[in-house]
Amino acid sequence: MQKQQPQSQEQAQHDLKDYIFTSESVSEGHPDKVCDRVSDAVVDLYLAADPQSRVAVETLVTTDSIVIAGETRGPDSITHDDIERVAREAIKSIGYEQEGFHWKTVNVDVKVHKQSVDIAQGVDEGTGIDTNEGAGDQGIMFGYACRETDVLMPAAIHYSHAILQALADARRAGEIKGIEPDSKSQVTLEYKNDKPVRATSVVVSTQHADGLSQEEVKEIVRPYVEKVLPEGWMCPEEEFYVNPTGRFVIGGPVGDCGLTGRKIIVDTYGGAAPHGGGAFSGKDPTKVDRSAAYVARYLAKNVVAAGYAEGCTIQLAYAIGVSKPLSVYLNTHGTGTAPEEELIKALQELVDLSPGGIRKHLNLHRPIYERTAAYGHFGRQPEADGGFSWEKTDLVESLQKIVG
Repeated sequence: MQKQQPQSQEQAQHDLKDYIFTSESVSEGHPDKVCDRVSDAVVDLYLAADPQSRVAVETLVTTDSIVIAGETRGPDSITHDDIERVAREAIKSIGYEQEGFHWKTVNVDVKVHKQSVDIAQGVDEGTGIDTNEGAGDQGIMFGYACRETDVLMPAAIHYSHAILQALADARRAGEIKGIEPDSKSQVTLEYKNDKPVRATSVVVSTQHADGLSQEEVKEIVRPYVEKVLPEGWMCPEEEFYVNPTGRFVIGGPVGDCGLTGRKIIVDTYGGAAPHGGGAFSGKDPTKVDRSAAYVARYLAKNVVAAGYAEGCTIQLAYAIGVSKPLSVYLNTHGTGTAPEEELIKALQELVDLSPGGIRKHLNLHRPIYERTAAYGHFGRQPEADGGFSWEKTDLVESLQKIVG
């Protein structure tokens, strides 16, 4: 047999220009997202009482049960009853009033205790935000941005989120009947010359009231998919799948157990970029799993917004107890208009990448996290109270002055 010759780099790049790519999202009512929401509600509870609180909590949900466990350091005035209250409020806001999981009657078991002083000492230096404090743990965090959408996010995950958010908004507003909180979406896009041009398939599975047929649910869902996708992007009818098993009445924590932190790809870039492995929800901003991933997105987005790349990946690495990042990596994937080493140097001049410096720059010690728990932590609009501050593009002018 003749040995196949390896492709040249030019040929490999050419072959990658036209391809199919898929991302998925899950709704706020998905069991894992219920857990993320509850965990972040606890984070916000503590930060609202004391911005320097430390929180690391996990949530489990199943039929008629919520278990919240973890460690905190904050005001003694916050009780287990307060934690139970915010958990019920989160479930009510999502819309769970079904048999087997109702915000009023679900059993909430709180197993939260004080944070170990041994864990705290690696991070603590004085009080308040100290830019000399060490990272709370080792790890790698990635950020990414690209020009596929107006919000500089990969298109497949952006539209997957948008479909479910549109359905949830309509459900809560009473515009549609019979659709329940638990749902999933999946969008497959065709790329030509590295640009998304249309959807080749769309999958939406949504919990629904008993008595609705598969076709009835499909017609409820259809207009929201068509509204979200750009004009001319709707997939062929035979590739539009709604509840492909035919029935989805038993859903939410009654149908599946949920845990905090199991949807980290949904939370970030839908698989279009690397992930360091750390989850976000349930962690206060001293945890670099969260804050460094946010600042990496912030830096990558500003590089793209400034016109220095069509796409940009940034990696940060930290060691426990060490304030400076061990490494800063930047990749413009062959689309850069400035040397990558110059961009790295300029970004580090503009933003202190110590854990404390990140939190200070992005103003992260605020109760802004419950809203991040569904529909992605990235690609959202910055809010007046400091929410989604990592989505700002306020470094563009300074970057252009430094890099030229």
